[in-house]
Amino acid sequence: MPKPGNRHGPALITPADAHVPHVPGGPDGPGAPGRGGPEPVNPGSAPPEVRRAVRVTLAGCAGFYGFRYGLGDPAMGLYAMFGALPLGLFARLPGDARQRAGTLLAVLPAGWALVTAGTLLAVDGWAAAGGMVVVGFAVAFGTVCGPRVSGVAPALQLFYVLPCFPPYAPQTLGSRLVGLGVGIVLISCAERWVWPDVPARPYRAALADAMSALGDYAAALAGTGAGASVGRCREAAHRAVDAARLSRTAAAERPVAPTVRDLALCHARATARYVRGRLDRLYAAGGPLRPGAAALLRDGTARLHAAAAALRGVPPEGDGPAEALEALDAPPRPAHDPPGEQRQDAVARATAAGIGLALLTSRIAAGGRRAALAHEGPTPWYATAPPLALRLRRLRAHLHRHSVHLHNALRIGLALGCARVLVGLLGLSHGFWVLFAVLSLMRTSAADTRAGLRPAFLGTAAGAGAMGLVLHGVGDVPLVYACALPVAMLCGFGAGPLLGPAWEQAAFTVAFVLIFTQLSVPDWRLSEQRLEDVLIGGAIGAAASLLAWPRGSHGTLCGTVADFLAAGGDGCRTVVGILSGRPATADPLLPVRRAMLRAEAAYVQNQAEKFRPRADDELIERALTCGYHMAVGGELLLIRHGRPGSAPLPPAAAASLAPRAEEVADRARCAAASLWAAASHRPGGGAVGPAPRHTTHAGVLAPDAEAWLAGVAQDLARIPGGAGGDREGR
Repeated sequence: MPKPGNRHGPALITPADAHVPHVPGGPDGPGAPGRGGPEPVNPGSAPPEVRRAVRVTLAGCAGFYGFRYGLGDPAMGLYAMFGALPLGLFARLPGDARQRAGTLLAVLPAGWALVTAGTLLAVDGWAAAGGMVVVGFAVAFGTVCGPRVSGVAPALQLFYVLPCFPPYAPQTLGSRLVGLGVGIVLISCAERWVWPDVPARPYRAALADAMSALGDYAAALAGTGAGASVGRCREAAHRAVDAARLSRTAAAERPVAPTVRDLALCHARATARYVRGRLDRLYAAGGPLRPGAAALLRDGTARLHAAAAALRGVPPEGDGPAEALEALDAPPRPAHDPPGEQRQDAVARATAAGIGLALLTSRIAAGGRRAALAHEGPTPWYATAPPLALRLRRLRAHLHRHSVHLHNALRIGLALGCARVLVGLLGLSHGFWVLFAVLSLMRTSAADTRAGLRPAFLGTAAGAGAMGLVLHGVGDVPLVYACALPVAMLCGFGAGPLLGPAWEQAAFTVAFVLIFTQLSVPDWRLSEQRLEDVLIGGAIGAAASLLAWPRGSHGTLCGTVADFLAAGGDGCRTVVGILSGRPATADPLLPVRRAMLRAEAAYVQNQAEKFRPRADDELIERALTCGYHMAVGGELLLIRHGRPGSAPLPPAAAASLAPRAEEVADRARCAAASLWAAASHRPGGGAVGPAPRHTTHAGVLAPDAEAWLAGVAQDLARIPGGAGGDREGR
């Protein structure tokens, strides 16, 4: 990576992919696509569940009946049904109908590979179980690559699960592949042309609203500096920035893929939070702004509105007024100026630098690599990186003991492998249902899993009982089951999600029994086997949730946020060292960026869990805010240090800032070490301590770096152990 001062500048901070880590499941399974945000419904239109039920019924039944009764090939018909059903029901994908259909078609090669592997490994139970562990882990961990992968992950796992059970029939592989291909093509066509869903509001729109609100906030501060209008603008800005959180966005629309546009959107979001914090500091100071600070905010107002326009797709019209930005590099004011005024100037410069970065990242989010290449100054590290490199960096960042993605992937892989072994040992005739139950019922915490078991068991028992009576009364009359299947799918899959988990499980039970009844001689014991398999699968899922990270993301969240604070403190020390003239590594803020990524991922999963400790939310928010301040503030200082003609800090300034940075790093480590105890409601040293004293040094970067460290110390003082008085966590 280039060092500061070259074309690409320092390795800019990129916030995490903070989407809910995917653990494949049924319609209400853990990490199920769609959790974390409402789905769009136009007034007067049908709910998305009904639309999906119509598409799945048409695509699944067309392939199933065409092959089962038209060509007389049951295997081909079964795989046509299961090529369409999981993709149609479980996939929540971003984009419009055409883009979603294209994503579904792109699944076809992976589906063929998984069906082939499952068919060949079914020769031996242990081989099939080993393959299940590998496939379960790989697919679940691959969801770190974004919502397009996480949306189709349940289907990919089922594509392996279905053929990995006896009978071992490699001679049917051709029929299976043809059936799967036809099913995927049919559901893709249905997604494109049959009652398509209304696209959700894109994340860019929410972020654009945040940028506009911040622009109004900056304008109010620059115009009056106080008063009711400033207070109203501040409240509006806080609401808009909070509305742009990833945890408040529909899962399919979160910009969490390792692509240039999504990385730029996340980068712009973190920068917006940083700018809001700096504007709040100016607001809290009270009184009118100095002329130089007001000019910076007036210039920043235009840039924030330009960033909002770029996110809304409006072509840029230049960078706007730039005269005030010259103050970023202007000589500092005399040392005899009051410390409060010097600090206000430093915060205003930091605000202006953050606004400039917000505009740049917004334009990259709108224009991609082309916008990055058109920019004449430093660009973020990801702007010109190869797509494969971005994905590998994302995967490598989550290969960490505190990654919730790694936890969930290990849990689901081992649970599926154990379920496959148990199916072989017990000789269950419909082992597919056991593994499907594991996928459907296992959540990311033991409490959530336990809460989902009762309605699932009740729904399965009701569906199995009803179908047992039907099979016993109707007997071997395939026409009845053939006519009943589309009605059951349409009504069950359409109404089940609206009525609750028990109804969903009942609908799946009825549909599965009707499908498999048409592939063999009808037997009322089929319903009994379905209930038995769901009980076994639910028990395995509950045991896996209880034994592997039973608290879900809560403990991991504390660990990742603590890592973020510790890495941020070390980053403060690194930034001051680079400003003082030490050689920069290829990517000096890489540890901070990776820690931020894992912390945000854990935070979003924690927000999606129903049964979680909520008393620590404020503490976690404070810690994350402090981490953003350390990360983005240090990044902006490196950008300015990397400009052509910039010089290192004078020796006196460097000598003064070095111990200050060490103190901040020490406080960050203490806050990180005590975060676990504070989150467990143990006594901690959370009293606010005095902020570091402010002095003035020669050079414009010195007072800005000192003001940045002082602000970080104030943020740390709001966290137990971070005020400097609590040293127990060392």
